[in-house]
Amino acid sequence: MIEIYCVNLGRYISIEGGCSLLRISRDYRDELGFEPISARVNNKNEALAYCIFQPKMVEFLSMATSSGERSYIRSLCMVLYRAVSRLVPKARLSIEHSISRGYYCRLGEGVECTPQLVADISTEMRRIVDLDLPFERHEALTADVLPMFEAQGLYDKVELLRTTHELYTTYYTLDGICDSYYGTLAPRTGMLQVWELRPFKDGFLLVGFDHADPAFPPQHITQEKMYRAFTEYVKFNGIVGVRTVGQLNDAVEHRRGADLINVTEALHEKALARISDEITRRYREGGARIVLIAGPSSSGKTTTTKRLGIQLMTNLLKPQLISLDNYFVDREHTPHDETGDYDYESLYALDLDRFNSDLNDILAGKEVAMPTYNFETGTRQYKGNTLRLDEGSILLIEGIHGLNPALTAHIEEKMKFRVYVSALTTITIDDHNWIPTTDNRLLRRIIRDHKYRGTSAVDTIRRWPSVRRGEEKWIFPYQENADATFNSSLLYELGVMKDFAEPILKKVPHDVVEYAEAYRLLKFLSYFQSIDMRMVPSTSLLREFLGGSSFKY
Repeated sequence: MIEIYCVNLGRYISIEGGCSLLRISRDYRDELGFEPISARVNNKNEALAYCIFQPKMVEFLSMATSSGERSYIRSLCMVLYRAVSRLVPKARLSIEHSISRGYYCRLGEGVECTPQLVADISTEMRRIVDLDLPFERHEALTADVLPMFEAQGLYDKVELLRTTHELYTTYYTLDGICDSYYGTLAPRTGMLQVWELRPFKDGFLLVGFDHADPAFPPQHITQEKMYRAFTEYVKFNGIVGVRTVGQLNDAVEHRRGADLINVTEALHEKALARISDEITRRYREGGARIVLIAGPSSSGKTTTTKRLGIQLMTNLLKPQLISLDNYFVDREHTPHDETGDYDYESLYALDLDRFNSDLNDILAGKEVAMPTYNFETGTRQYKGNTLRLDEGSILLIEGIHGLNPALTAHIEEKMKFRVYVSALTTITIDDHNWIPTTDNRLLRRIIRDHKYRGTSAVDTIRRWPSVRRGEEKWIFPYQENADATFNSSLLYELGVMKDFAEPILKKVPHDVVEYAEAYRLLKFLSYFQSIDMRMVPSTSLLREFLGGSSFKY
């Protein structure tokens, strides 16, 4: 018998050595009060098939937790793959990215994804769920796993495994097929009761449960502008031959990293030039005196604003820059979120009255004293900086709330041009494992906060859920208000960030709950081969987070 500490129960419990987490959860089901989908063992996420042989600290996780939800969605993906492989054996299932509250899936060339076919796949998925089949976890020599994946036509996974050079590989089997996933799966298909497939564009959406009401899938929301931004970059990935991490690693191994960086940076420059041209056209037609540049945390708004300003100058306009951060209220007046932390993501963390008053005066041609926010003291200060719009001047305002109509409610609509900046990661780990855009941004923020703000990865990870809640409330609902969308992700950036992020994440101690997220991110980064940052130009948006930028921040 072994004594383990169960965080959920707040006490030690006795178990038989070698007992699985699944069995333990069933023995204590009544006390737990929920059905776990995965667990955290010594602050590390594990599948419920994990067996205990020595004293551990165990916390069972429901599907409502972030880790539990990821397990739920991954498990749905494997059920989807099983259904597709049975109904359309020649299809190449590709799960590309999240959009419209679902995950965009396509079946590859030569397969017409009709509404009837989507309905048939859904019926087959439901049959698999109702059979309550087990997801069986295995670990074997990579050399033995490769032939299994090749036999199923999973060549993207083969390429990934060959470029990561891991001796052993973890994979799952379900009803006669095998697959690999970046993280844990549920114990059985019967746990996956809430989901649906929705026809979408030339594919369909795999939709899980609604956070607000887990008994139902979420309502569909329209994100046409986001879809177009994703689609453009997916096409670009195809042209340069880098759709997956395996292909990126192959490019690095064959010394094509510099070429990849150059063409990716050129794509950014071209996109900013196109946005600049549209702003200039609107300006000359009597509108667009204000350009509002918004986006979530670590999307690269600041560098985007500076580079857009340069493009506008080439169009013979004179950009004047304002950061909304300088209009934060004094810290003592900052609103708090539901956990009691300062809610800097709230619109009302800004002094809206002062901002609108200054903005109206600027547009009226007045010279206005501009504030600077001191983040150390938490106070707004005036240091003699002033701003006046001259003939040919255009105002660039950067901040997370730029798309929110309430920010500039007193400004005439034709005077405004809105740009939404988001790191829409379009490269995937493989066909069945996408890269969440939030992971890309979190890694950027961990590196930046550590380098420039002296903040540990523990503190950044701990703060991240509050940041995400603020984005869901204050930013994402307004992203379709944008006149232009700029994808700030860079095809190569995770290979460059790897060497910066890993040492920071390895400093996260094992005895804090944030270790689970640090370990997950380290596992994620292990898929990438390193790319030398010296090849990244000083004007790159990535330099905002890594350092070495030719811009001043």
